[in-house]
Amino acid sequence: MMKNYAETQLTPNIMNMINNVFKGLAFLFLTSLLSIHSIAQEMPEKNLDELVQKTMTAFNVPGISLGIIKDGKVIHQKGYGLRSINSKQPVDNQTAFAIASNSKVFTAFALGMMMDEGKLTWDSKVTDFIPEFKMYDPYVTSEFTIRDLLTHRSGLGLGAGDLMFWPDSANFNTEEVIHNLRYLKPVSSFRTKFDYDNLLYIVAGEVLKRASGLSWEDFIEQKIMAPLNMTNSAASLSRMKSKDNVIDAHVPLDGKLITIARFLSETTNAAGGINSSIEDMSKWVTMLLNKGKYGRNLEKQLISENRLREIMTLQTVIPGSGPYNAHFRGYGLGLFLSDQNGYFVAEHTGGLGGMVTQVTMIPELKLGIIVLTNQQSGNAFTTITNQIKDFYFDIKNTDRLKELKEREQKFAGEADEVTDKVWAKIKSQKQKIDISPYLGKYKDQWFGEIEILERNGQLYFKSARSPQLQGKMYYYQGNTFVAAWNDRSMTADSYVMFNLDETGKANSIKMKAVSPATDFSYDFHDLDLKRK
Repeated sequence: MMKNYAETQLTPNIMNMINNVFKGLAFLFLTSLLSIHSIAQEMPEKNLDELVQKTMTAFNVPGISLGIIKDGKVIHQKGYGLRSINSKQPVDNQTAFAIASNSKVFTAFALGMMMDEGKLTWDSKVTDFIPEFKMYDPYVTSEFTIRDLLTHRSGLGLGAGDLMFWPDSANFNTEEVIHNLRYLKPVSSFRTKFDYDNLLYIVAGEVLKRASGLSWEDFIEQKIMAPLNMTNSAASLSRMKSKDNVIDAHVPLDGKLITIARFLSETTNAAGGINSSIEDMSKWVTMLLNKGKYGRNLEKQLISENRLREIMTLQTVIPGSGPYNAHFRGYGLGLFLSDQNGYFVAEHTGGLGGMVTQVTMIPELKLGIIVLTNQQSGNAFTTITNQIKDFYFDIKNTDRLKELKEREQKFAGEADEVTDKVWAKIKSQKQKIDISPYLGKYKDQWFGEIEILERNGQLYFKSARSPQLQGKMYYYQGNTFVAAWNDRSMTADSYVMFNLDETGKANSIKMKAVSPATDFSYDFHDLDLKRK
């Protein structure tokens, strides 16, 4: 009987060689599985607790909530520390934080839902919904789309016009914000450069209102939060059903931590108004990682996969390198996008006075990380997020706490050096200054009126529309003074630079923040104040 061909051709030596090859391949396969498992396993609870506690201590943060989603499940959800240094009540899973600019992707998501319903497209013209909308350049106005509202490429400068709502006492409404956009001069060509803004998300919220027939707040709560059972969340702090379990805002001042008033503006809700808990934010991020699906068996779809894919598609390139050997960085629709350690990452941060947050999603790893804090140290949430990413990226022997603490100290030292030199020069001034040429009322087209007064022989700055912007003025040099705001927690003292006419009387004012640590939303440099 004829033998099988393979049996007649394979000698014992060859068979042994083949067996060894198969054994080697099996070993490599098992090693790969173990390697994958080592990356995919969960970060130990005690390591997470230690990371958060050390971070809170290092950056003087009273309270933090941390959530981690992996493979469709919430694997960590915990509150740490205190809601407030005053009440001493603990943070828990239901404690509500302001998520600030992490609200922006809710706005993009809501508009995507409207797109699914056929009510609009990303490239619908803004003037089709808001006929009174007008930018500085008529061509830009005519071409401006919903996509442009969401992608920070309008030509406006960083934080342009934010003084209409920042600090919180500024009292401009949505109609005024939309009207005043026409006075804000661009700093770059339309659709050519990334410059982060807030005002255009306010406009996007108004588009949603006019397209859906619901206010932005009602849409977010009824169409997104309710289906996801986000029961301890609201579109703004004022709409929270209960304020018993919300955080206080904290800032460091003169070496100690203090509480400050919560940000209450309703005008900016579509840009940064949402308040939510770690339990509810975990539901939101889980749905995003599940490509818009939710429910016990993911049987429901809140937004189409196509719309969500578009939200996470690069729209505006951000030049320069990024962390984790990023080959690209940019912005989608309400989210920052990059590649980190070879993985696609979608993320955003949010900040208001006395609180900051971060949400990170790595879809290929089915990983989501949420950090909510009640102090304005961005280094705290970055420490926690990056250390967790290191674990899942299988990057060993990193100490993000040490790295970011050193970075914070270096930046603070550099900022202090700048401001110390300014105040040293002010204190050294001996000559008596005639303040009369500077007194009077001045007006900017979009910000409104300010007044330079005399109080006890000293100049005093007072804004009509932003009551927190008032304080004594100190002579610096030439025709330049420094306004030291009465609210010292703002860290936003500003140069006030007068221009004189041929008679020696001031006819205009330009302003600029003194400290490099001043939040970009104090966009004093955009003001063009003319004597009334």
